[in-house]
Order: sequence, then structure tokens, then C-alpha cells
Amino acid sequence: MNRENKRRKYDKNFYKKNPCTDSFTCRNCGWPIVSNGAGSDHRNHCPNCLCSLHVDETPGDRASSCGGIMEPIGVWVRSDGEWAIVHRCKRCGKLSSNRIAADDNPMKLMAIAMKPVVCDFLDRDRLKEMLSSMQSQGDLI
Repeated sequence: MNRENKRRKYDKNFYKKNPCTDSFTCRNCGWPIVSNGAGSDHRNHCPNCLCSLHVDETPGDRASSCGGIMEPIGVWVRSDGEWAIVHRCKRCGKLSSNRIAADDNPMKLMAIAMKPVVCDFLDRDRLKEMLSSMQSQGDLI
């Protein structure tokens, strides 16, 4: 075991300050994932299905013993305009947020973003009512 691998194994906060360049296979869809193309030094979810693994309690600490698959359940836009994916662990239910990567599947992102609009509990009349009340507060576009 070389020095770098030994440091990763024993320093639980290693990934808080250092890039994660490890390649891995998605446990949800089997897609082979490399860190190149993410637009970030910290690849933390599959660009194909957008699933992640529950390995952190706080970002980069690798302290979680759960190891469950984190499924994407929503997206939100941060105050700086950057999109982030909301994940929920299938095993324990923990919620977390991860910024999107440059090579993420855009159709999957849009499908998740549109989920509240097309679901059954929000009918078209209620949606029109909500949009008309929002128009009085400023431009929608």
C-alpha cells in the first residue's frame, strides 16, 4: 500500500480537502464512472442515473456506515444560480444535496425538475391559479 492510499484509508476527512479521482461503477445502473468531465474535483453521483451512495455524514468525511443508494428525488437552484440534486437514501431515508456536474444527463435532470408539475396531485386548474397569483409578484421569465 503506497503512502497516498494509506492516508485515504486512515484520514476520514481526506476528501474534504483533496480531489476524489477514483473511478467506480454505479451500483444502481452499472454505468462505469470516471472523474474526468464532471467539471469538479469531487465526483459524487452517477452522470447517467444521477444516483449516489450514502457514504458521508458531512461532505467528504466518509463516516456513514449506511452505504445505501441515494436516489434523486428533486432539484433546486442555489442562490448563485447553480443547480443541485436532492438525494434520499433508500435504506435510511437521509436527505442530502449535491451540485450537478457538467456531464450529468440533462433529460434526467429535466424529468426530475418537472415531476411536481406533471404529478396527479397538482391539477391544471390549480396550476393556472398558482401561476396567475405569481404574476402579480413580478415577471415569471
